[in-house]
Amino acid sequence: ATSLLANGCEIVGLKRKLSSLRRIEAISPKLTLHDVEEVDIPALFNQHKKIDVVIHTATCYGRNGESIDQVQEANLTFPLKLIDAAAASGGGLFLNTDTVLDKFLNPYALSKGQFKEWGQYFARQKKIRFLNLRLQHFYGPGDDESKFTAHIVKYCLANVPELKLTHGEQQRDFIYIDDVLSAYMLLLSKQASFNENFVEVEVGSGMAIAIKEFVETAHRLTASTTHLNFGALPYRTGETMFSQADNKALQALGWRCHYCIETGLKLVIDQERKAS
Repeated sequence: ATSLLANGCEIVGLKRKLSSLRRIEAISPKLTLHDVEEVDIPALFNQHKKIDVVIHTATCYGRNGESIDQVQEANLTFPLKLIDAAAASGGGLFLNTDTVLDKFLNPYALSKGQFKEWGQYFARQKKIRFLNLRLQHFYGPGDDESKFTAHIVKYCLANVPELKLTHGEQQRDFIYIDDVLSAYMLLLSKQASFNENFVEVEVGSGMAIAIKEFVETAHRLTASTTHLNFGALPYRTGETMFSQADNKALQALGWRCHYCIETGLKLVIDQERKAS
């Protein structure tokens, strides 16, 4: 939101009643915020006249005991209301945050995949332009502990006796949050260069490393005494063993990844230490 404001954008945001505004506290007076529990989505678009771009980043991973119905509501039903209202108000651009996970891995991935297909439908009907960003494993300061990267850093800093892990052979494309934000801003500024109504772009560093290497790097940078018990946990059914972004499209637009794993993790660790 800070970057959007700096570029002269007017921002209408949707949040939950219980959403923490900690990350946007400094700029919240400059935003027009609505609670999703109380707002009528079509009426919202009418109220704010022409909304040129919808940036959809809301999601529910199902990590905190949410039911399948709750996951589906957040990842499919809610964004369907958004895209339908956006299309009815005159179209524009719908920038969707998607996952690289296999569609049938879990309810989260399935619901995200189903919404992408709805986006393709609206785009084929020429009701809206749909820019689908397939986001790799992003991380950064202030992440919820339910995320793997935040969980590892927090537990290593706390020097818990043991961390039970899989063998860690899965390879993931970890990308620091500031690199993600720069990709979003670049794509928004270059949206006129996309000729199709449906465009898909992969957002990642373009380099995959083993999860074991990521964990060992966090362990080293925190000087942790925690025992890393690799192999104590089994792989998930249908586990993706290799995931790496093909970011040639982003690079062709002038984007570059500026944060390596070591640099990104140091920033996360420093922030976590300050917050403790």
